[in-house]
Formats: sequence, C-alpha cells, structure tokens
Amino acid sequence: MSENDASVASFQIHVDGASRGNPGEAGFGVSIVAADRTVTELYGYLGQTTNNVAEYQALIHGLHYAAEQNAKRVEVFSDSELIVKQLRGAYRVRQPHLVPLYRCAQKLLARFEGASVEHVRREHNKDADRLANRAVDERKSNWPAELRPPQAWPSIL
Repeated sequence: MSENDASVASFQIHVDGASRGNPGEAGFGVSIVAADRTVTELYGYLGQTTNNVAEYQALIHGLHYAAEQNAKRVEVFSDSELIVKQLRGAYRVRQPHLVPLYRCAQKLLARFEGASVEHVRREHNKDADRLANRAVDERKSNWPAELRPPQAWPSIL
C-alpha cells in the first residue's frame, strides 16, 4: 500500500480469540477493514492456552499488522468485555500471565496517532470469530511471512 492510499490512514480491526476448553486448543482471528472494504483476514493457531490469551493474541496481531502497514488510526472491536475494560483502565489485569500481553497491546496502541478499543456484541464480530475458529479447526495460521514473527516483537516495541 502506498502512503497516499486511504486505507493506510485508518483501519477498523475486528479481533476474536477462541478456545475449546479453558485452557484448550486455541486460535485467534483478525478482520481488518478500511474504506468499507476488507483489507485482510488473519488467523493463527495457538495450541493449548486460555481464551483470554487468545483474545489478547488477536488484538496484538491485528495492531502489529496495522502498524506494519503504517496506519495512522485504528479502531479495535472486540467481543471480550474483559480485554476492552482492561485496556480502558476500568479493570486491573490480575492474572500474571496476561500482564505481558496487556503491556504489549498498550505499547502497540500508543504507536498510532489515534486509537480506540470498543466492545461489540458477538453477532457484530462474526468475521473475526469465524477466523479464530478456522485456526483451531485447521490447526494452522496464515500470518504473512513478510511480517516479523511474534518472537521479534519485544525488540520492535
């Protein structure tokens, strides 16, 4: 995408995590929309983990993708009330294993000129839900090879 492309200016990022059991087989799904068109759909298999970890992974992957595409503003939509309220400061992050994910998400959100995180009902997050379930069903990911892998993220934050 070029700097002049309107889709670079602002992304709507729909995120969802899925876990079959808690913990259980898990995956994430991300649907990114700009200028009323789907820019990309991403999904990833996470193996055994909790639903909250899967929700955070969806968020982090979506934000990372948007940052790599030089988006200026992001609107994130999630059906996880917990994640949304934690990111807004209404809830503290009490589970120690979620703290690094929360911090990573906060750092990624701060990279944008404008960022919001909104709670949506599950029926308004169907694409991300479909992608998260696809990751679990197929036990695979479609993360773009040209983007840095998650292991490299701490060095870029």
